[in-house]
Amino acid sequence: MFIVDAHLDLSMNALEWNRDLRLPLATINQREQGLTDKPDRGNALVSLPELRKGHIGLVVATQIARFVAPDNPLPGWHSPQQAWAQTQGQLAWYKAMEQAGEMIQINNLHALEAHLRQWSDDNTIYSNLPIGYILSLEGADSIIDISYLEQAYQQGLRAIGPAHYGPGRYAQGTDATGKMSQAGLELLKEMERLNIILDATHLCDDSFWQAINHFNGAVWASHNNCRALVNHNRQFSDEQIKELISRGAVIGMTLDAWMMVPNWVRGESNPKGMNCNLESAINHVDHICQLAGNTLHVGIGTDLDGAFGREQCPYDMETIADLQKIPRLLSKRGYTQTDIENLMHGNWLRFLRRVWA
Repeated sequence: MFIVDAHLDLSMNALEWNRDLRLPLATINQREQGLTDKPDRGNALVSLPELRKGHIGLVVATQIARFVAPDNPLPGWHSPQQAWAQTQGQLAWYKAMEQAGEMIQINNLHALEAHLRQWSDDNTIYSNLPIGYILSLEGADSIIDISYLEQAYQQGLRAIGPAHYGPGRYAQGTDATGKMSQAGLELLKEMERLNIILDATHLCDDSFWQAINHFNGAVWASHNNCRALVNHNRQFSDEQIKELISRGAVIGMTLDAWMMVPNWVRGESNPKGMNCNLESAINHVDHICQLAGNTLHVGIGTDLDGAFGREQCPYDMETIADLQKIPRLLSKRGYTQTDIENLMHGNWLRFLRRVWA
């Protein structure tokens, strides 16, 4: 089944983790044996061949670079200009993948429909097809000022999450508190003018509600789970989920273990020991579907290899291609074929067709 994954940090893995994502996954992991600079070394699940193997033909792929003030202990860049330059390097990698025939940018309805036709041909050899990517910015710190947003749009940027972890220049993110800055409100206005999607993921509660109340454009949540099942500010409350549903949003199910099962201790817990599997993810999907009363507001946004790997994801996944296990699990829960198609790709495609019409 064709799959859309609404959140993958591909360029971050290529540049900061130094992974050649064109290679077989086993080759990538073998080269990292013995490396200890990052906790997920040798545990990657994502490569371009594995995306093709899993028929994951369309992804939302990120640029990401955080600005950190002197009192901010999080990793990041010491000026917005440095952060911008980092995202430009990430964009250069995507362009290099396009030139190599590995990927293709999808930034309008015509490109989307042409790409879907290519992937839907029953005679197609998927191993030869480019992976379609929609460019998204995770955390807006790298937008030096609002005038840079037009340039980013011309480069293909189609979605922005104003915040990531901690305090940001435009909004406050996970583990932070407080409302958006005045620049953040101006950012929302410019995003609305350019028809850039607001990604509500990572916004702290105060910034979430302010953004929702000030933004009249399209909203989604690329990778988010449910606070009712795992109580943390990174997750959405039922009230937030209902608000997103009322706005026609789609929420992407993420596969970071600490967001899937309660009481996970990062660096100590392991997926088997915590019984964290794909069924755990479906619990979050089902919770959103019950709140919505339908299957029209959930999709997939794995965040796999988003600074974690097999050590911190469902134990029944060896590669991202194992997303193909999900339809059978959904069917066992009583979801119909139409429901399953909605969740695997249909809801994201319907959202994009509406926004880009």
